[in-house]
Amino acid sequence: MSSPEFLVTLNVAPDLEEAVVDCLLTLESEHGFSSLPVYSHDHRNVGLSLAEQVTGRQRKIRFQMYLPEQGLAELLDKLRGEFSGSGISYRVSPVLDSGVI
Repeated sequence: MSSPEFLVTLNVAPDLEEAVVDCLLTLESEHGFSSLPVYSHDHRNVGLSLAEQVTGRQRKIRFQMYLPEQGLAELLDKLRGEFSGSGISYRVSPVLDSGVI
């Protein structure tokens, strides 16, 4: 039986995109990772420009990657070490099923 797999999602400020890409590329992952532009919506206006406050959204870059359980600690430790205080939010979700159709 293989070890459990997890989906890690990061929401990153656009000015950190290249640094996060470089960081993630240094970690070995069988599946690589994906990135896409997204908008974050939050009732708190902390750190938002006036335009973002008016529109109610803030541009972010979302990274997603699949990792085995043993790779989670290494990833999170590396991110905490390199990006402490940067406001990167993350979520870790168990993968119930995956494959190629």
